[in-house]
Amino acid sequence: MTTSSSERGVSLGMPELPAPAYPDDVRARLETDAREVIARYPDSRSALLPLLHLVQAEEGHVTRTGMRFCAEMLGLTTAEVTAVATFYTMYRRRPSGDYQVGVCTNTLCAVMGGDAIFEELQEHLGVGNGETTDDGKVTLEHIECNAACDFAPVVMVNWEFFDNQTPSSARRLVDDLRAGRPVTPTRGAPLCTFKETARVLAGFPDERDGAVESGGSAGPASLVGLKLAKGEGASARVVHPRGEAARTEAPHDPSPTEHLSSHDAPQDTSASDPSHPSPPTTPDGGASPRPADSAGPAAEEGE
Repeated sequence: MTTSSSERGVSLGMPELPAPAYPDDVRARLETDAREVIARYPDSRSALLPLLHLVQAEEGHVTRTGMRFCAEMLGLTTAEVTAVATFYTMYRRRPSGDYQVGVCTNTLCAVMGGDAIFEELQEHLGVGNGETTDDGKVTLEHIECNAACDFAPVVMVNWEFFDNQTPSSARRLVDDLRAGRPVTPTRGAPLCTFKETARVLAGFPDERDGAVESGGSAGPASLVGLKLAKGEGASARVVHPRGEAARTEAPHDPSPTEHLSSHDAPQDTSASDPSHPSPPTTPDGGASPRPADSAGPAAEEGE
């Protein structure tokens, strides 16, 4: 039995035509920016990544026209440019929204609620992974890791952090984005559109008032280890040690270094159960043997 080419999904029609060029005015403007980027590198080929961000800033995704432009500016083939553009997930290959909402569904964020957040947003927005809402505002995607595990579960909007999220806080976040209401990231620069973000990633300054100064840094939970390594006392514990009662100080106003977001979920942390403390350790660091009368698997094995 033979299978026709149409049944196999193979097209035997005409090959795809070359990508159209940019209009003359757009081409002239992009060439000026591209030459500035290329001049930063001893080898022009090294400018490919920022040039892909540059053309993405023009149309909101990397089009065939954009890849043709990059190839012509760098003396590469379109196949070489396509190989790079399809390798990195930050380059979009089809039209996308003004706001790229990425939900971390890697192990820790998933366990802490990332999967529930992603499912909630899919249902609430009526889109699947990589799809955009009808109004062109939000593109939803799951991300393998946002490199912010100590603030899990984390959502990113145009690569800006929204920490300690819940399904309800994430739903409120996307509603505000679609309605055009002000949205403040937990850390980092003020939020801007995806095209504006792409231009910054291409290496051009963020010219918005106060954007650079408010860039911030890692949050307190990320810096605890660094402070301890420097011999400094940790300013606060995220979770108290086992056996120690939870702290009962009254809530305080966040300091500027805490970068609390208008869309943070409640900041409560899990507390250890004082009635089930960890067993004492032996000199070599291992756990002491269970008492002879202890219940559980160890006792059952001796029965």
